[in-house]
Amino acid sequence: MKRLTRLKLEKGQKSEANANSPQQSSSKKTSNLLIKNQDFIENTFKDAGDLQKRNFKIEDKKATLYYLSSITDFEKVERMLGSAFDSQRSLSNMIDHAATFVPTNSQNKVVEGLLEGRSVLLIDEFEMIFLLDTLSVIKRDTSEPMNEKVVRGSHEGFVEDLGTNVHLIRRRISSQSLAIHYYKVGTDTNTSVAVLHMKNIANPKIVQEVEKRISSIEMDMTFSPGFIEEFIEDSSFSPFPQVLNTERPDRTMAALMDGQVAIMIEGSPTTIITPITFFAFYQSPDDYNSRFYVGTFYRMIRILSFLIAILLPAIYIAVVGFHFEVIPNDLVLPVKSSVEQIPYPPIIEAIVMELTIELIREAGVRLPSPIGQTIGIVGGLVIGDAIVTAGLVSNIMIIVVALTAIAAFVVPSTEMNTSVRILRFPFMFAAATFGFLGISFAGMILLIHLCKLESFGIPYFSPIAPFKRKDLKDTFLRLPVWLMNLKPTAYMPIKSKQQGYSRRWQKK
Repeated sequence: MKRLTRLKLEKGQKSEANANSPQQSSSKKTSNLLIKNQDFIENTFKDAGDLQKRNFKIEDKKATLYYLSSITDFEKVERMLGSAFDSQRSLSNMIDHAATFVPTNSQNKVVEGLLEGRSVLLIDEFEMIFLLDTLSVIKRDTSEPMNEKVVRGSHEGFVEDLGTNVHLIRRRISSQSLAIHYYKVGTDTNTSVAVLHMKNIANPKIVQEVEKRISSIEMDMTFSPGFIEEFIEDSSFSPFPQVLNTERPDRTMAALMDGQVAIMIEGSPTTIITPITFFAFYQSPDDYNSRFYVGTFYRMIRILSFLIAILLPAIYIAVVGFHFEVIPNDLVLPVKSSVEQIPYPPIIEAIVMELTIELIREAGVRLPSPIGQTIGIVGGLVIGDAIVTAGLVSNIMIIVVALTAIAAFVVPSTEMNTSVRILRFPFMFAAATFGFLGISFAGMILLIHLCKLESFGIPYFSPIAPFKRKDLKDTFLRLPVWLMNLKPTAYMPIKSKQQGYSRRWQKK
């Protein structure tokens, strides 16, 4: 009994503090009578068919154990009960055999504990109720994400378990400066959300803004990171994503070390990184795993692909419909023979082909892999050849659509990939209406929007607008790592120095 009293005084401090907090001020306290606590739990979960109840005695006092069998590890429960029925039958033995033993006198905490997979231990004449960690965890391997593969580097990926994902980051950042704050989102789902940042690097104002926006979310459920993304982003009606989604621990670690904030959600392998800039979507871990000139070459190709994906169909429409004179003399006759038999304007031709490509892509994603590959072959070869032979679409249009589709898929980020595919349609309509003049106006509007857009107060188009020369070392180009001594200033880190001069050996 002395051990039990000491446990109540020492371990109960945390629960008493929670009970006195503003969030728990409205929570009723548990009773010291076993039957009242039993009635409370059984009435609260009267429709829960998976609620299990076990009665026994500890130190000559009646005790009851409640747990939800659907989310509880039965072996952990049995080991705990086995320690209760040993020769000494003492609470101290149960404490020693339990991984986590948390006392509380809050009814809300008891309900939350059961819903989180904990077992609830009630003891007669004790107001404190004990929560034991018996959660059943089903995990999959931390295999590499299918949509973020790299040639060199780590091949680990996040999984659906929040604890595993935090472990992957902790293993990479062995620093006491790594701060992790947990939140509950969803009044019915009570989904756990973890906010990670580096205390000695991340700007406190940005961290506070992220936590304020997450705390202000009021909804019944959190189905996916997309829900949280739409609640916290600055401009929901912008076609550009203002947070970066990734399933790679190495990319998350690099973002944290740059001063960004990572948001992890229970039940999803996707981590949200914020704030973010436009050019971060065109960076890949492979850029830093290869020689700097290789990384620079492929990064420039990705940025060029952004222009190709949104401008190439519009340029084709403008040239065929308005500016035929810009075609070289040697190509005039082939182009003319290709388009003169098409029965409708170039804008209709382009929209039909672009929508066909989108249909084929969506069908390939939704169908099983073997069938999806077949759909791609059928759509690319059979339909493409048949539609040209029938005279519905020109040969040049097929080439333009194919190059546009390839350029759109070069983007490492799925969210930016989708945005680029949508943006081509306004440019196509502008080109069909005013030719090159329409493309110019649409480009100006797009550029103004990028310069005006922000992500948690950070300029989205940095380091171009506002212009920051030092940050260009890792934007269009990727200079050698030993030259990038400063962290990106766009995220306003409180610690700007990233490394010292590490090539002093050259001077010798």
